[in-house]
Amino acid sequence: MHAKLVAISGPIRKSEFDVGSGAGIGSAKENAICLKDAGVSPQHCRVECVDGRFFVSDTGSQAGTFVNGIPIKRRELATGDEVTVGNSVFLFLAEEGRAEVSSALHLDEGPDVGMQVQQLRYEELRMLQPESLAALPAPERMARNLSVLLRISTGIGALRDAELLTWTLLGMVFDVIPAERGAILLMEGDGTEIGSHVAWDRVRGPDQPVHVSQSILRRVIGERVSILENAAEDPESGRDAEGQAAQSVLCAPLVAGERALGILYLDTKNPDTRFSADDLELLSAIAGLAAMGIENARQFERLKLENQQLRAETCLTHDMVGQSARMREVYQFIQRVAPSDATVLIQGESGTGKELAARAIHKNSARKDQPFVALNCAALTETLLESELFGHEKGAFTSAIAQKKGFLEVAEGGTIFLDEVGELSPILQAKLLRVLQEREFVRVGGTRPIKINVRFLAATNRDLQKWVKEERFRADLFHRLNVISITLPALREHKEDLPVLAEHFVARYAEKCNRAVKGISEPARACLMQYEWPGNIRELENAMERAVVVGTSEWILPEDLPDMLVETGASVEAGPAKYHEAIRRLKKELILNALEQAGGSITEAAKLLGVHGNYLHRLMRNLDLRAAAKKQTR
Repeated sequence: MHAKLVAISGPIRKSEFDVGSGAGIGSAKENAICLKDAGVSPQHCRVECVDGRFFVSDTGSQAGTFVNGIPIKRRELATGDEVTVGNSVFLFLAEEGRAEVSSALHLDEGPDVGMQVQQLRYEELRMLQPESLAALPAPERMARNLSVLLRISTGIGALRDAELLTWTLLGMVFDVIPAERGAILLMEGDGTEIGSHVAWDRVRGPDQPVHVSQSILRRVIGERVSILENAAEDPESGRDAEGQAAQSVLCAPLVAGERALGILYLDTKNPDTRFSADDLELLSAIAGLAAMGIENARQFERLKLENQQLRAETCLTHDMVGQSARMREVYQFIQRVAPSDATVLIQGESGTGKELAARAIHKNSARKDQPFVALNCAALTETLLESELFGHEKGAFTSAIAQKKGFLEVAEGGTIFLDEVGELSPILQAKLLRVLQEREFVRVGGTRPIKINVRFLAATNRDLQKWVKEERFRADLFHRLNVISITLPALREHKEDLPVLAEHFVARYAEKCNRAVKGISEPARACLMQYEWPGNIRELENAMERAVVVGTSEWILPEDLPDMLVETGASVEAGPAKYHEAIRRLKKELILNALEQAGGSITEAAKLLGVHGNYLHRLMRNLDLRAAAKKQTR
């Protein structure tokens, strides 16, 4: 007899296995279904056919075998049963069952007519009201329901995978409520769109869609109410897309706290197995438990992902400082690209830490034990740069008294970092392009090509794409360098890292200068936060070094900072800040008086003040006096 197990969840999802002649499941290689899972025993369970009937038997596993969420020792299987082994869930399909599992779902637009409707809110459940239990006409039925809920709670409480949980839950519900079709729909965002679903038609097969009414979905989600609909006597009412009468429908909301996670939907077209009010109450209770399980599983997956990211960042070797969202994106980028040998172009304003990022990529690569060589392309003339990069032969030019290896050779096996690569001359751009293409070069004055094995990292504070359009940079070289790129954020874009960075630099230079500095005072911190930092982290580092050197107290004070920072800083109601605000006001008055005497001429005002014109321009910009100067001119 033909039968199959189809994996619907787990590491081998969408795989299918023929079990018509029996099959073993376990972690040992000799099993027909081999699962590499810590929760699976070597000989976990076995499916076998006896007189045309299929049975699954647990063979002494440590974690147990489950059918529709219930632990078993031996159980007969029917088409649509779910077999859970470790973290994998299989659907059993016999004879007419088809192998492809589509988990199909179809949302019907039309309203349900001719249906008798009952509704129930979660807080109205009788099992939540102990005083009413004694008055129930069938206490044994209530005892059975409570036993079912305990079993389901135990079964889903240990699951940490949201998809595995939903499939297991659907199987458990099928085992206690006589439904022919079922679906679990999970919402996303604001709860108006379906994010994921599992659906199963036990009668027609796994590839047949389960139809869910849009009106029921909106009402259950919107009103947070469970609904039971039974067909009226009119045989033409309540028909689905295939024209077959939907005799009975159950639907319950999955609600966690104040948030609707989705719905649990069941229906049947068999008039002999219509759902009852007792089924409505049981499904509502199951949905309450399931919502907590799904929310816990989702939270576990979020924490697992966050933990993996934090572990990756912890394992990442770098000298960068900051934990803002922007900097964590940088760390994650480095973590992804470091293991490869791909060329990386690091872009960003001057002072954002491009060389630190390049060093971090090298330190976390397979080349970390080999040289890291950095060359600033803007610091040397074209002739010197070519000699430094490629090396030269003896006698290549007047001062070449001996052969010299270039940076490319020195970096053999490691990484070469070309800083400010946009400053390369057109001739050197062409030569660098050949090196990137052929991985070989010729020394200055030489004739023999030299093969190299290096990784290229490049950095620039220029807009190379714009330069390519303006034909100031070779397009082919840009594309060779821009295999993978990242733009480092300016300091003003992640100011939440500024206090940590400032304290880091203060501690570093206090140790170098052998000074006891406790930290940065609040007024000084306010000045730092108000400044825009056009020079980025490099400017911050220089400011903190200056503050440590010129400061005399155990705290960094506003007067220890560069004048530009204090002039642009906000006034703070503290003693030192009031002093600086008074100085700021006095400077404004002096400049405005000078402008008035000079008839609005900044050049003449600078002469009256005895300062350079450029300094007065900068001072007026920092003090926001441009508008006042225009008024003076009028």
